[in-house]
Amino acid sequence: MQILRASDRHAMPWKNGGGSTTEVAIGPADASLDAFDWRISMAQVASDGPFSSFPGIDRTLVVIRGDGMELTIGDQTAVVDCESKPLNFPGDTPTTARLLAGEITDLNVMTRRGRFGHRVIRITHPMDCRFDGDDVAIVLSLDGTTGVTVSNEQTTLQHADAVMIEAHETPTFQVNPAGRCYLIWLSSALTA
Repeated sequence: MQILRASDRHAMPWKNGGGSTTEVAIGPADASLDAFDWRISMAQVASDGPFSSFPGIDRTLVVIRGDGMELTIGDQTAVVDCESKPLNFPGDTPTTARLLAGEITDLNVMTRRGRFGHRVIRITHPMDCRFDGDDVAIVLSLDGTTGVTVSNEQTTLQHADAVMIEAHETPTFQVNPAGRCYLIWLSSALTA
């Protein structure tokens, strides 16, 4: 497993100045924003405004800090906050955000349509996880520590730390969260 410590990341400001993004992981590892197969990031949204367009990308968004926001995705509206289920939407549909009460932080998972797919699951209790056609799993710890065990190797994730586990390494792993935790499954379109 590859441990992705929050302390090793750097925030990048948006071009429009409305927030900043911190990349958690990207595949392939050296991919640009125009060529990734999948990307996981956390964004600080400081003001209302449009989302960047990502043609050919499927997105999932989860609010992880703050009071939430109202999203207008095409002609649909959705309110998302820390208690909402992960919201899936196409990255190439015009999307705007209106903050409900101040700055928020969200988790973004993006996959290139036709190459990868993804699922985002909130984990609230100890869980045995099994790869079942997925290629990569990423565990992201929030609001407390999370223990992750792969084979006989165990690690403890602090706030905003993550771990990446690939299917060829092990068929199973265990996750033991003490706070909020998200599991992201990534599947190649060739195996999905």
